[in-house]
Amino acid sequence: MNVDKAKKRIAKQVKKGFHGYPLVSLEYFGKANSGKTPDAASEVVISYTEEEGAEPQKQTFASGGDAREDETIQSTLLKIIERADAKTVTEIDGISTVRES
Repeated sequence: MNVDKAKKRIAKQVKKGFHGYPLVSLEYFGKANSGKTPDAASEVVISYTEEEGAEPQKQTFASGGDAREDETIQSTLLKIIERADAKTVTEIDGISTVRES
């Protein structure tokens, strides 16, 4: 699937707002360059929560480039959302900073 098409379909799900569980959440992470905010997302974490109060199941996808522009990753995220029959999809705005260990 085309990366723009996958991103558009994910964005459409996010715009719907909260409609109950199951809930899927997306958060992008990147490495900050000299204390600044990241320019590219090197990984994305997708969290699946079956019901309120349940522990979320998480999976991480890493990219050599920007995960937001990676066709394989975006198509996979969309398939996970569809197969989970998620009633709510949320996305953390921007790119969070990866903590260096």
